[in-house]
Amino acid sequence: MAIESTVESPKSKVPFGTFDFGLSTVDTQPRVALERALEGTPLTRQEAYHLIRASAAEVPALLLAASILRERGKGRVATYSRKVFLPLTNLCRDRCGYCTFARPPGHPDAHTMAPDEVLAVARAGQAQGCKEALFSLGEKPEERHALARAQLRRLGYPSTVVYLAAMCELVYRETGLLPHVNCGVLTRDELLQLREVCASMGLMLESASERLLLPGQAHYGCPGKVPALRLETLATAGELGIACTSGLLIGIGETPEERVDALFALRELHERWGNVQEVIVQNFRAKPDTRMRAWSEPSVLDMLRTIAVARLVLGADQNLQAPPNLAPDAYQVYLFAGINDWGGVSPVTRDHINPEHAWPMIDELRAVTAEAGFELRERLCLYPEYVAQPRFVRGRLRGRIEALVDERGMVREEETRW
Repeated sequence: MAIESTVESPKSKVPFGTFDFGLSTVDTQPRVALERALEGTPLTRQEAYHLIRASAAEVPALLLAASILRERGKGRVATYSRKVFLPLTNLCRDRCGYCTFARPPGHPDAHTMAPDEVLAVARAGQAQGCKEALFSLGEKPEERHALARAQLRRLGYPSTVVYLAAMCELVYRETGLLPHVNCGVLTRDELLQLREVCASMGLMLESASERLLLPGQAHYGCPGKVPALRLETLATAGELGIACTSGLLIGIGETPEERVDALFALRELHERWGNVQEVIVQNFRAKPDTRMRAWSEPSVLDMLRTIAVARLVLGADQNLQAPPNLAPDAYQVYLFAGINDWGGVSPVTRDHINPEHAWPMIDELRAVTAEAGFELRERLCLYPEYVAQPRFVRGRLRGRIEALVDERGMVREEETRW
């Protein structure tokens, strides 16, 4: 296959020349799909079904097309958010087969953070130049666990969501960190309550496959993992002007075609509401104390195919992320498959969702990014293009956000001491 393109970035025109990867002997469908994508036409579902199973002969052209498209929309800048991780509670109503974050009430590590704990961690992040307070927590644990209900009574709150909103307010008021919350499926009223104290929210779709809810599958026993409910939450958030992060968790039992279905569900939602500010492609990592401890993990090649297809499905302008700590020996190559973001990185706290996989140091991330020919820039939890849209910026947060960013919406001053 031959691809000719001159890509315009914000700084320069980057010539890619002509590349021939030997696709002249294979079916014309992948050639036509990639050529159309480079002309600005996102992949159709059938084209994506084919490319998610790209052959060895097709993979180089797939990656090149995704990289060209990323450069057309995002240039040669890779971003990250400097955050502190606040695991507000690890009690949860769901029982995901791969999760080590959630703990049952009888486990010695089952814990809900008190306000003074929350504030101590947030202040440690503030001292290290963090801008984002990432609240991650189990989903509505009071619906399943008496312990969660008792803890909320002692704290003086009627629900986990109400307590979360109060802690977002506390952290913002005392430290200026911008809250970003990952707390699962939410009602309209809950979204309205959190909207006033959060800069952004996150809700991973993970998969669009209801098959994964069946016995023996990854989402069995998880009322909050019904795809339709998660998409409904994201759609309601869009209606209410809330910027959201979403994405896929791959390798949890879905087929490649079901990954494509999830990407199309997110694309269609974003086309209607415009609030999906970032799509993450995250690889499953097996953990010894889970039901899925013996499952195979996605290969680097599998990640590359999925990232590249995600870029071609979602288009040049979507922010696409893959976590660097879940592939510490290979994450650099994700840049050549079409990502433009590394996600949140913390100088203070571990990744409580994947505690065995440390985040890279910022200096390492900057060096790896530069070696691949990219500039690393810090962003807020609210992406630059969303900072520029008034409907996504709460009035009470506006002054703080504007003080932190430059004319491009990136963080004004880079922190390099960590």
